[in-house]
Amino acid sequence: MTTERKVGFWLAGLAFLILILVLLNNILLPFVAGMAIAYFFDPLCDRLEKLGLSRTWATVLVTLLFLVGALLVALLVIPLAFDQLRKLIALAPDLIGYVRQVLQGLIAALEERFGPETAQRMREAVLGSPSDIAQLGQGVVDQIVARGLGFANFLSLLFITPVVAFYLLRDWDKLIARIDSWLPRRHAPTIRELARETDEILSGYVRGVGTVCLTLGAYYSIGLIIIGLDFALIVGLVAGLLSFIPYVGAIGGLILSVGLAVFQFDSIWLVVATAALFLSGQALEGNVLTPKLVGEKVNLHPAVVIFALLAGGSLFGFTGLLLSMPVAAVIGVLLRFAIDQYLKSPLYGAKCAPLPPPVAPHDDDPTHP
Repeated sequence: MTTERKVGFWLAGLAFLILILVLLNNILLPFVAGMAIAYFFDPLCDRLEKLGLSRTWATVLVTLLFLVGALLVALLVIPLAFDQLRKLIALAPDLIGYVRQVLQGLIAALEERFGPETAQRMREAVLGSPSDIAQLGQGVVDQIVARGLGFANFLSLLFITPVVAFYLLRDWDKLIARIDSWLPRRHAPTIRELARETDEILSGYVRGVGTVCLTLGAYYSIGLIIIGLDFALIVGLVAGLLSFIPYVGAIGGLILSVGLAVFQFDSIWLVVATAALFLSGQALEGNVLTPKLVGEKVNLHPAVVIFALLAGGSLFGFTGLLLSMPVAAVIGVLLRFAIDQYLKSPLYGAKCAPLPPPVAPHDDDPTHP
């Protein structure tokens, strides 16, 4: 097979995969979620196998533990979170009114300093009209319904995902061995090495960042409960879950919690304590959690992570969000491999004669000191 035919074969396979994602996007979510769960818990099953359990019983035990944990979260955390979310939505008009009042005071100060025309433009840009705000809110809701988890998707995620995860987790090693048997024998060692590097990056990111998000969510929620913020649980959970996007969780949680604290508390020290909680959480994440749990082997730049998540979510919704990091890890490994091959190739010219050293200035050169 010529090089052109090989390239055409792989490009055709990539095009077919993208076509499948586009056509079956609405039903892929439980299968992608099940695959993610199986990938996450495969090391735990491997450890149980080393302790003497069969793969089937190890899978049954891990699946039961996962379902029990999910059930406990559903019974203990979700009702409290939904109750706080309901109260927060009910309080939203008062919060918006408070923010508008503060902004109007700032605009009045701007009017005294820069004139009424500048203040009017600022008022229209920042405050807008109630109809504009209503249209914006309706647009956000429509996007969530269109791109997010509809009721049918939620039911499929709830009932189909555990079944898919169980069978994938039970047969994970067999599936990997079968895929390995399909590799072209000539390039199998290279592909295995690239797959190993991809797995190292992806597993470090998924398991490490997942643990970081759970730890920060608990840290923020407990801290805000101690401070006495009314919506501590929902704010802490949202900030923790958004921490998989670099800096977004800490910054978003800081703005939301401080805004609620200013609205709720009369004491400036409680507001300062709320801000200090998120600043300390960011310091904890950057100096302790991420280096210890994620490590330096992940090798994914924060800008790459943000771009991958936004691109995957924009193209394929929540399914694309789950697939974005595996795709980014694979692309990163392939790019580094391609650059390494280029640096070793005659095209780069690594074996050419070294460049001559720069010419030293003569002693009679008037520019020479």
